[in-house]
Amino acid sequence: MTTPIKLYRTPKSGHCHRAELMLALLGLPYETIDMDMANGAHKSEEFRKISPFGLVPAIDDSGYTLADSNAILTYLVQTYANGSDWIPADPKEAAEVQRWLTIAADNIYSGPCAARLVKVFGTSHDHGAAVAKAHDLFKTMDAHLEGRDWLATDTITIADVAGYSYVAHAPEGGVDLAPYPNVRAWIARVEAQPGFVGMATSPIPELA
Repeated sequence: MTTPIKLYRTPKSGHCHRAELMLALLGLPYETIDMDMANGAHKSEEFRKISPFGLVPAIDDSGYTLADSNAILTYLVQTYANGSDWIPADPKEAAEVQRWLTIAADNIYSGPCAARLVKVFGTSHDHGAAVAKAHDLFKTMDAHLEGRDWLATDTITIADVAGYSYVAHAPEGGVDLAPYPNVRAWIARVEAQPGFVGMATSPIPELA
């Protein structure tokens, strides 16, 4: 492909970073379009033609538009890396990938993501509850990653891409990763992947 994929985003969003990380790991040409969220650019009539619910991330791939970070991961891999291990063909392994996508949308969102939203964006989430959920999640993840490199299968999959951003940036939400060596080792493995791109960082508050 020669036409860059347009990625509509806000730089400090973990959901947006998932999409950008997938683009980068696949080596696809893309351009980022930063939305003026404070002034409601994502709710404009023009943008809703791309993302009907006015959400980022969204992509425009030569006229095909799609919103939702996990849907974007699936589309990119099945379009540009079909037959790879990013989404395994084996039904049991594919189910494991889907399980971690659900965890990304549920446990990760309500735990480390919500805690970071409070500290970085000043949202009204219950920070204490989010931190507690994050630690519950990380305890389970750390045990799950004992003796294994990746979340779903023996190789990196979109499950790891979906999980990475908010887990790696949990300290920005006041969640300490020090007690979870297997999680930290997993983060390092993702960051060591060819083509890896990081997410914009924020100051780290007092950790909990």
